[in-house]
Amino acid sequence: MKCPYCTKIDNKVIDSRLSKDSRTIRRRRECLLCNRRFTTYEKLEDVLPMVVKKDGRREPFSRTKIISGISSACQKRPISVTRIEEFVDAIELHFQELGKKEIDSSEVGEKVVNKLKEWDEVAYVRFASVYRQFKDLDEFMSELEEILKAKQTSEKR
Repeated sequence: MKCPYCTKIDNKVIDSRLSKDSRTIRRRRECLLCNRRFTTYEKLEDVLPMVVKKDGRREPFSRTKIISGISSACQKRPISVTRIEEFVDAIELHFQELGKKEIDSSEVGEKVVNKLKEWDEVAYVRFASVYRQFKDLDEFMSELEEILKAKQTSEKR
């Protein structure tokens, strides 16, 4: 790391601290030549895949877009913002670890739908109605009937 004052590269780290989100390290450094101190930040570079939409368009993976969709489905439901963000963190990490350059939007959508089905039936139906693009009331009703059957089965256990 070059000293911003004398441009020499000989320096030592005096102090390192992890940021609140644990994704950035703040380092205080001291130049061994001019003895001046400066701060650097080190952050892991996110390598996220492109998302291939149903119509073939490609767009960058968007954490914000996923959070927005889930938050809309969970509006006025007992699901905290922290819980949503932690889930999106897990999705992001999953797709980073896959190492693929592209993923289908359906892969992301199915992860979200399955998690919402676990969390809250109302949020699940809200999200599924948009994600699965129900064409009519019959499709919507058959999805609701499946939820009711699953609920009745789990209550009998």
